[in-house]
Amino acid sequence: MQKVSRLLAIERIIGNEEISSQEELINKLKSEGIECTQATLSRNLRQLGVMKVPGSRGGYRYSLTAENTRSDSSFNIVSVIRTMIDANSMIVIKTDPGHANSVAVIIDKAGRYEIAGTIAGDDTLLIIPRDSVTNPQVHSCLEIILPGLHGQVPKK
Repeated sequence: MQKVSRLLAIERIIGNEEISSQEELINKLKSEGIECTQATLSRNLRQLGVMKVPGSRGGYRYSLTAENTRSDSSFNIVSVIRTMIDANSMIVIKTDPGHANSVAVIIDKAGRYEIAGTIAGDDTLLIIPRDSVTNPQVHSCLEIILPGLHGQVPKK
């Protein structure tokens, strides 16, 4: 799905570079093979909760809001995740007993477009992506929500 790829690219670019204008961001996207109009980019920035903050070079730069960046609780929660299993178009996450709901709450609170919802039991969590969203796109999204997840948790 082009929209999901574009949203992930926008987040990655804004997270890694100091971008000060929509024109600059459109050019970065274009260099990655992603075509986007200014109107579409404006809607995407609003959907992602991107805001302008003072930049290091003077002026302003785009930044992800606090809701879309790492928090202490989401960073530490990675330690209770044991495995991730791709199951057709869904992802199953196994946690230590009693922690699946906490992981689900963090994922749900992130409000990501790619994820339609989660269902949690005691130690198992099911992530249900939206139609046409691929598992690799969901994995990229989970890495944004839970930084370090893919470096610490084995996929089966």
